[in-house]
Amino acid sequence: MATPTTENKLTKQRFSDETNKHYTYPSIDKLLENLNHLADMIENHKGVQRPRLRTLENYYKGDNETILTGQRRKEDHQADNRATHNFAKYVSQFIQGYMVGIPIKTSYTDEKVEEVLRDMNRINDADEHNSELILDQSIFGRAYELLYRSKADENRFTTVDVMNTFVVYDDTVEHTSIAGVRYFYNEYTEEETVHLYTDSNVITYKFDDGGKLIEVESEPHAFGGVPIIEYENNRFRQGDFEDVLTLIDLYDGVQSDIANYSQDLNDAILAIFGRFDLDGYGDKDPLEIMKMMKDANLFHFEPPVDGEGREGRADAKYLYKQYDVQGSEAYKTRLANDIHLFTATPNMTDEKFAANQSGEAMKYKLFLLEQKRAAKERRFKKSLRDRYRLINNVMKMAAEGEFDVSKLTITFTENLPKDTANEVKWFTDAGGRLSQKTMLDLFRYIDNSDEELERIAEEDKQTPMNRLGEEMYDFSEQEDPQDNDNISINNEFEEEKALNGAQITSVLKVIENIKDGLINTDQGLAILVDGLRIDDAAARKIIKK
Repeated sequence: MATPTTENKLTKQRFSDETNKHYTYPSIDKLLENLNHLADMIENHKGVQRPRLRTLENYYKGDNETILTGQRRKEDHQADNRATHNFAKYVSQFIQGYMVGIPIKTSYTDEKVEEVLRDMNRINDADEHNSELILDQSIFGRAYELLYRSKADENRFTTVDVMNTFVVYDDTVEHTSIAGVRYFYNEYTEEETVHLYTDSNVITYKFDDGGKLIEVESEPHAFGGVPIIEYENNRFRQGDFEDVLTLIDLYDGVQSDIANYSQDLNDAILAIFGRFDLDGYGDKDPLEIMKMMKDANLFHFEPPVDGEGREGRADAKYLYKQYDVQGSEAYKTRLANDIHLFTATPNMTDEKFAANQSGEAMKYKLFLLEQKRAAKERRFKKSLRDRYRLINNVMKMAAEGEFDVSKLTITFTENLPKDTANEVKWFTDAGGRLSQKTMLDLFRYIDNSDEELERIAEEDKQTPMNRLGEEMYDFSEQEDPQDNDNISINNEFEEEKALNGAQITSVLKVIENIKDGLINTDQGLAILVDGLRIDDAAARKIIKK
């Protein structure tokens, strides 16, 4: 396989189309029969695709390649500042936080299955894992996930390095993955290992001295599909800041030029129009005399005299290149605005982007980013379903249960300031009512409202007053006498109220607890009125008596 250069010299294109192409092959069986083609793919990935990925990584780390390489000043004595500006990290981290700053929620119709998925996500730290996938997507335009069965017999998933990983697809319109490839070089053993993941096996290869792949071992797996899953950022697998690299380079250049101008000004040449008065200095070198004057912050020189004895003008000034600082600042502002525009990210230093705006107002300013988020979300969900589909295959094989992946609900929540208080107030003022579950769902720090309600109920049971109330209202062990056996608490009460035996027992417990100091009079009154439905006046007389 030919290895084209990563830069098109004719069009000044930074990356050629070859640097981001998909690897395709008719079938896994044919690929296994032609391992030399697999070796060609690996060499192509090393020589063509990896340099692009390395460049994107460098820009994310702030090592902007264009400004940091090459000769920018013709004279060695001039300042050569190389200022880098990490727009790339700003773009990727902003999008990462916007998409998964609030963790992705997965839910299922069956509570038992949801609990299994919840435990699995906790074991794999799925929130952090998904966040890293989103970041790799944003930087490189692609991210890779490896599924495996751990030594503890648990389903695990982890991110793998895009620098040495790729997926091979079939050449049909369905574009189905037929293999995943991971390769790495061990500097200590000086051996390069290749892992080929098919839908049924993990095959390990080594390169021999002639560059041929030699199979070392093959282990089966039960995922029922290729356990390396690719997460694409978009159709073209392009990073979120990839198409503004040239604008970042221009911004670095103009800022570096301003810094060089400021430093060159300090080293400017002093031009003197006139002649020095060297009388009184003897035979000293004129340069030494000038240095002495400079150290003393004083220059003594005479104006020139023409042939007719008329004096000319004496002057001294620095010679330096004039620089349009105001125009440069306007140019920088235009470049920064273009970078934010083409990456669909807001300029947080813009005074118009006020921090006190409501979430709804911000959504209008983030309209372009919202469209990008929706597209990225759809692609991410597709790969997430592949993850859980393969995990479901293993669970069925291991008799650990199964579930319908199509019924799995995956929810993204954009990480924006929300004016929830005003929304709820407007709703309740209009006569609406919200259940406790709905109100808990509105609180973004609660992942599972059902679990939270269970915790609240359990805590309520541990409260002394609630335990007392349960005892009072628990009539399961009390005999209920016949209706015609009803008696009255005290015939002396004017507002006599008929009570059955169970109610009388509860009333006596209330009075007993008031006497023992377990509850106060107001609490006892509330139990009689609200719990036993005794008339307020009668309840007061019972307690008073």
